[in-house]
Amino acid sequence: MQAPERFSNLPEYAFPRLRALLDPYPPGPAGANTEPVAMSLGEPRHPPPPFLAEALARHLHLYGKYPPNEGHPDLLEACAAWTNRRYGVSVDAGANVFPLNGTREGLFNACLALSPESKNGGRAAVLLPNPFYQCYAVAALTAGAEPVYVNATAETGHLPDYATLDPTLLDRVTVAYICSPANPQGAVAGPDYWAGLLALAERHDFRIFADECYAEIYRDAPPPGILSAVRRVGADPERVLAFHSLSKRSNLPGLRSGFCVGGAGAVTALRRLRAYTGAPLPLPAQLAAAEIWRDETHVEANRALYAEKYALAERIIGFAPKAGFFLWIGVGDGEETALRLWREHGVKVLPGSYLSREASPGAGVGDPGWGYVRAALVDEVAHVERGLHAIREVIGG
Repeated sequence: MQAPERFSNLPEYAFPRLRALLDPYPPGPAGANTEPVAMSLGEPRHPPPPFLAEALARHLHLYGKYPPNEGHPDLLEACAAWTNRRYGVSVDAGANVFPLNGTREGLFNACLALSPESKNGGRAAVLLPNPFYQCYAVAALTAGAEPVYVNATAETGHLPDYATLDPTLLDRVTVAYICSPANPQGAVAGPDYWAGLLALAERHDFRIFADECYAEIYRDAPPPGILSAVRRVGADPERVLAFHSLSKRSNLPGLRSGFCVGGAGAVTALRRLRAYTGAPLPLPAQLAAAEIWRDETHVEANRALYAEKYALAERIIGFAPKAGFFLWIGVGDGEETALRLWREHGVKVLPGSYLSREASPGAGVGDPGWGYVRAALVDEVAHVERGLHAIREVIGG
């Protein structure tokens, strides 16, 4: 059977594409006698919180119960309290917080729950930064909307400038995705950017899905979030869903614990959808996650480890991101460079074009990821240092 037409032009996902590119070749001479350096996948390698095992063990008996669809009250309260501390806001645990089985679940399902298929007499449009987390595009397509790939390049501060789009297109927009700190570029949306985007959403009547999963990994100052901007400018909270995760903050991608915060109407719609699709986090994981959201000591230790790698990147290749743990490196030809790094040095990075598309009409020119590679600073320091030296050698300093 053929796949639905809406998915017919969907390319292979990034990591199967990378395997197809690299697997025919062994790691090159520099990596033949040592362990290959993994810099392609954003999978944190730092230690998880030291109290995780004990927290899970205390609640193992709850694997015998179905988890509540809307989340355990203890987790809801912990997520709300963290949000209020971090962003200086006042969200209600019961009305405004929705725990997620990993933020990918929320970033996908929110589009299904909240984006109609048509608007103002035309097909609904969903705005995506380009490059982007691939889940966004599939969510838009599944919801029946047109994904609009808006280039986020050095000229735009590596954040999409949605305000430059044709107003007739903006009138069809139902959702705008934005990632800050950005994956893969590490760019941070400041207060003025958030305020401008909120004003644009009000003018053209669309929602903003703010993917802020890298917000707790930064160099100097905590990245400002969209919720603070909502409070500051008095925006309608129903315009916004902000997404957060323990995957990066606490080095727990396998726990699959995230949450989103937004208006009560949006949260109600997400709960209604999950009642049918059914993917709440198991109760032991929910209660352990509540303890982890309440602790900041391990988060500060995690940032200190990344600070050491930022310093390495500054010294070896001349720059480091403002936030997050990716380097977005201009190399000329991303695929060719990724293959050279693997064959000559045993270093695995991701071609930038595996995270991007040709820009949509009126949203930029060409594929903004083609001349880049993404390198993740997640491995132990010695491996990261070896990988950075290899990158410098291959791209010529």
